[in-house]
Amino acid sequence: MNIVIEHNPSSIKLSELGVMSWPKWSCQPGKYALVFEERETCYLVKGKVKVYPKGSSEFVEFGAGDLVTIPKGLSCTWEVSLFIDKHYKFDPPT
Repeated sequence: MNIVIEHNPSSIKLSELGVMSWPKWSCQPGKYALVFEERETCYLVKGKVKVYPKGSSEFVEFGAGDLVTIPKGLSCTWEVSLFIDKHYKFDPPT
């Protein structure tokens, strides 16, 4: 699946990446079908989610304080258990 999770990155790393200047996205608990057209890097300020790749019963779970990289082309379902508030950025198209 290649979702990369870094738990509790340092404030220095977050500052170097410029995370707090990235756009924000939020959602209520529920299930969401998503397709990632580009690689996304996000930092969860609040929340908890399980990500199930399309056609799989396996999942990856991450939450508040995690820096996450989601691969380009991933089709998945986000099962949000706690309200999500995140900063995100997409890699430019190649």
